[in-house]
Amino acid sequence: MASSTVTAEPKAQLQANQSNGSPLPGADGAHEEHQYLDLIREILDNGEHRPDRTGTGTYSIFAPKPLKFSMSSPDGTLILPVLTTKRVFLRAVIAELLWFISGSTSSLPLAEAGIKIWDGNGSREYLDSVGLSHREVGDLGPVYGFQWRHFGAEYVDAKTDYTGKGVDQLAEVIYKLKNNPYDRRIILSAWNPKDLKIMALPPCHMFAQFYVSYPKVDGVKGQGRLHCQLYQRSCDMGLGVPFNIASYALLTHMLAHVCALVPGTFTHTMGDAHVYADHVDALKVQLTRDPKKFPELQITKEESGSIDGWKVEDFVIKGYEPHKGIAMKMSV
Repeated sequence: MASSTVTAEPKAQLQANQSNGSPLPGADGAHEEHQYLDLIREILDNGEHRPDRTGTGTYSIFAPKPLKFSMSSPDGTLILPVLTTKRVFLRAVIAELLWFISGSTSSLPLAEAGIKIWDGNGSREYLDSVGLSHREVGDLGPVYGFQWRHFGAEYVDAKTDYTGKGVDQLAEVIYKLKNNPYDRRIILSAWNPKDLKIMALPPCHMFAQFYVSYPKVDGVKGQGRLHCQLYQRSCDMGLGVPFNIASYALLTHMLAHVCALVPGTFTHTMGDAHVYADHVDALKVQLTRDPKKFPELQITKEESGSIDGWKVEDFVIKGYEPHKGIAMKMSV
């Protein structure tokens, strides 16, 4: 298995990264992406070989140390923590997040936009295999977006209009961030036990909490900084987790923009952190690569106070120059 030794970046590179706003926590200035790489090494070295739902098999550990990423630099530059040791499909990250926010439960709009990540779980074969043969192809049931925007509503199908039904958790998060930022209940939950059996796939990233801090500047209370902590019960380290880091960081950037806050940190807390058996060789290749500077994010949308109506074009990602992509098969 790969060594667990962290390879430090050359001093000159660290200084260059600090000057251009790349987040570099810790006394030794180690790049934040090393947290992810070190966790991969730990799983490959010490993970328990376990069977799984897909039949592929995994190497797994439980409750590893959380990962923490900065989302803005001291000079105010917005940072998007997206892995650089392999290319992450950012267009798909943005499109899926906007799909969640819209409350859609059909994979077809994503597929039509060239985003195929939900096609497997919305296929006729898969829906039949999980007892949802009455559903049309693409109808995933009350998955993430439904729970975010209509928690508690009775699910009918992907074509039903749920306007005004259930609890709009995302709207409540925004209301609290604007009106009661010290609230300890600023929660977004996708885990609804009542609906699990009628979902094509129960939520993996299931619970996010938001927190606003007010650091003092020269003894004066500064602008609020928005932090997010995600709990993810099932963590596909090769394919899913890189996507999830970028997605929830982007969601936090959006909420900060809507609520006139400064993006702070994103903390990723995991339950079952696993590497699929057929991803091992690919991840060993990834572990040979040195992280590069995280990209900057620019949001071009005017501050409207709304999380709705955003488009892919509202995000400009600058300076994302990752290593080449690494092919990994998705287990369904």
